[in-house]
Amino acid sequence: MEPNRFGDIAAFVSAVKAGSFTAAAASLGLTRSAVGKGIARLEVRMGVRLLNRTTRKLSLTDEGLVAFERWRQILDDLDEVESTMALRRGKPTGTLRLTAPLSFGQRHVLPILDAYLKQWPDLRADIRFTDRYVDLVEEGVDVAVRIGAPKEDSQLLTRTVAWQQFVTCASPGYLERHGTPQVPADLYGHDKIAFLVGEKSAPWRFRTEAGLHLCEEPGRLNIDSSEAMLAGARAGFGLIHLPTYITSDDLRAGALLEVLHDYRPPAEPIRIVYPSKRHLSPRVRGFIDLLVARWEGGVPWEV
Repeated sequence: MEPNRFGDIAAFVSAVKAGSFTAAAASLGLTRSAVGKGIARLEVRMGVRLLNRTTRKLSLTDEGLVAFERWRQILDDLDEVESTMALRRGKPTGTLRLTAPLSFGQRHVLPILDAYLKQWPDLRADIRFTDRYVDLVEEGVDVAVRIGAPKEDSQLLTRTVAWQQFVTCASPGYLERHGTPQVPADLYGHDKIAFLVGEKSAPWRFRTEAGLHLCEEPGRLNIDSSEAMLAGARAGFGLIHLPTYITSDDLRAGALLEVLHDYRPPAEPIRIVYPSKRHLSPRVRGFIDLLVARWEGGVPWEV
């Protein structure tokens, strides 16, 4: 086998995953020209066109699709061999690719990741804090922290590590001026700060003896940022309905007071999700183990 063949295959697979020669070059530490020449060599060697190139995007030919699936698996297998060797050394190496919800990730995952990187100086991390659904397999992500019931996906393994609990709260000043709601129906007419999803505000959920009660009245203020909602509640603008992992510090300090405690909605799982490969790499296994160790005795945001 020619010495540069694996490099050419890696350039091709990276270009398909990234959607462009430029992005593939950045991920591989090469020039755009080097990526293009590597793919051209592959096409000459195989005697077929692998990619359709336009000024805006790349697309696979039928032959390219077959080659991509096979070569991606080969590269994954090579990564697994390296991971197995690293596991024998007991030392996490390489780049941990992680995704987590924006507010939860910044508040509670980042400090653990920081400790993990300090523990293993040779390890690097790429992290995406986003509320967007990230396809781990398609986007090459090692592990995700997700909130809510899992979707059926045979390619993924999942492990529940904590729970999300929504609470309703407001500043003492707001409650003094407007009164404290005693039952969910009392919320109608109150000033509410709601989370904006697209063009609608997310409903507030409550557990009652009659079943789940939804408060779907739009907020007086609707924001697409939970951190901005929290700031608005602190300032006395109105009531908020957010998880304890966002509100716990203010509740403990008395800057916010919980209302409707007896009507808290059912908690939702916070899960670690990762592709179902035969062997987890040391960097992924080590990070999962650290998350579990930090949270199994109780999470820091519980109130």
